[in-house]
Amino acid sequence: MLVNFYDLDKEKEVELKYVVIMVKHGEEWILARHQNRSTWEFAGGHIEVGEIPEQAAARELYEETGAEQFSLFPIAIYRVTSIDAPENYGKLYFANVEQFAELPPYEMAEIRGFTEIPKELTYPLIYPALISKVQDFINHSSSAVG
Repeated sequence: MLVNFYDLDKEKEVELKYVVIMVKHGEEWILARHQNRSTWEFAGGHIEVGEIPEQAAARELYEETGAEQFSLFPIAIYRVTSIDAPENYGKLYFANVEQFAELPPYEMAEIRGFTEIPKELTYPLIYPALISKVQDFINHSSSAVG
């Protein structure tokens, strides 16, 4: 599995299928556990017909974490390639969440805050690259935290 990153301008050249939102609340990473899995994942999912990526990111963030007040930052376009699957493009976001509502009754069973990324990840071959990209953004941006 290979993850490549591109500038946000690449969005005009490719068909985006997914959004992934790396979420922090204070000093903790916020991950969700799907009701049918025991592993942890960041918010994300398909961009629906008629949605722009920002709308999909805000919708998925709310549906999968209950985030009510947040700042959303576009980070990069990413492409995942694998031998056994077609390549897909997505848009990576970072969300700094100030307030959560109750978790909506969709597919997630719970959310939890972590100071360290857990080892039990739903997408362990993809997340490390995405986390690294977002961490670089956080380290070099005063507007992303605070």
